[in-house]
Amino acid sequence: MTERTDVRTTMLWVGAALAPGLLTSAWWFGSGVLWQVLVAGGTALTTEAVCLRLRSKSLQALGDGSALVTALLIAAALPPTTPPGVTAIAAMTAIALAKQAFGGLGSNVFNPAMVGYAMVLVSFPAALSSWPAAPDALSAATFLDVLKHDHGRTLRELALDPAAGRWGARAFEDIALAYLLGGIALMFRRIVHWRIPTAVLLFAAATSLVFYDSGSSRSLGTPLQQWFSGGLLLAAFFIATDPVTHPRSTRGQWLFGAIVGCATVTIRGFGAWPDGIAFAILLANGATPYLDRRWP
Repeated sequence: MTERTDVRTTMLWVGAALAPGLLTSAWWFGSGVLWQVLVAGGTALTTEAVCLRLRSKSLQALGDGSALVTALLIAAALPPTTPPGVTAIAAMTAIALAKQAFGGLGSNVFNPAMVGYAMVLVSFPAALSSWPAAPDALSAATFLDVLKHDHGRTLRELALDPAAGRWGARAFEDIALAYLLGGIALMFRRIVHWRIPTAVLLFAAATSLVFYDSGSSRSLGTPLQQWFSGGLLLAAFFIATDPVTHPRSTRGQWLFGAIVGCATVTIRGFGAWPDGIAFAILLANGATPYLDRRWP
């Protein structure tokens, strides 16, 4: 088996594992999710082809599937109502700036999908500020928004908000469960290791408990609310586990996951954005060279 074939097989498994979460999201939020996949996928492949030509590289690299997986991750992170132009900018940034500018697959320092997502999040915050109402009148404000702007309400009171679900965010907890199942499948296939997802979830839970404060209005939510609101499970299994941008050693991977988990909850609670996953991932990516040197 050639290296390219091996990469293609891995990417096929990752894409298949992402499918349940994307389909669950489409079930809740409609066909906009699938349009995000089409726009991000088409843009990512086109950008990859242009960059390969400019670098005088073979277009055979398009067949490894990495650009499509990046596109799927971007589509999973963006609200279904994101304008196509914004989605295209995210995909172009991911492929051209975060991947090809560093030399292509295996040479990038930062996760391409999170670079693209962070770019449009900072540049077009209004376009990414809310999710559409589901058919049964789900509030367009996510539970992370509600938790961040609680207006003095306790967690018990916030649990009555239309955006709240059984133990996390309504709709998002079902989507997160689908990504969890996909992530577990990847672990059984030995495509991702259990250490990083475990560290992300454990340290996210620990950070939320530090600020739990018995569920008062100053609480950052319960561990389950942190896990099943927003994209933490998606990030833990599909983004933080990117083998190119996480450390190689066992201790380095635990510390990497700890950075992602702690930073995500901290940014959610005290930062400018309701969800801090992209910035947490990029922060941990930046620490990877040090972690590799300190614990080779």
